[in-house]
Amino acid sequence: MANQKNVLGTTLKLCCGNTGYTREGFCYVPEGDIGNHSVCAIVSEEFLNYSLSRGNDLITPNPMYQFKGLKPGDKWCLCAMRWREALNMDVAPKIDLEATNEAALTIIPLETLQQFSYKN
Repeated sequence: MANQKNVLGTTLKLCCGNTGYTREGFCYVPEGDIGNHSVCAIVSEEFLNYSLSRGNDLITPNPMYQFKGLKPGDKWCLCAMRWREALNMDVAPKIDLEATNEAALTIIPLETLQQFSYKN
């Protein structure tokens, strides 16, 4: 994880505490992460419901994985492809550019990510 960069070319910031794909809170993409969990999203109710409709329940707690469930406003490391899919369905959540890994740029153009920055 050391020396990982965000989409702005600076040091990758923490996204979501000890949660997310790696359970370390950073949206870095370790070897073997075929999902490219690089996008630090601030999830919305619309996105959570969309994700549920696609078979990925991010709402319901799952104690087996120490997962408390997400609610609108929570941050989470999303797959870049899922975020792009949500964009095409008009339910893409805002993102934290400083905590979004540069690996997202292989799937989503920087200009698109910037349009969804929560700091806009």
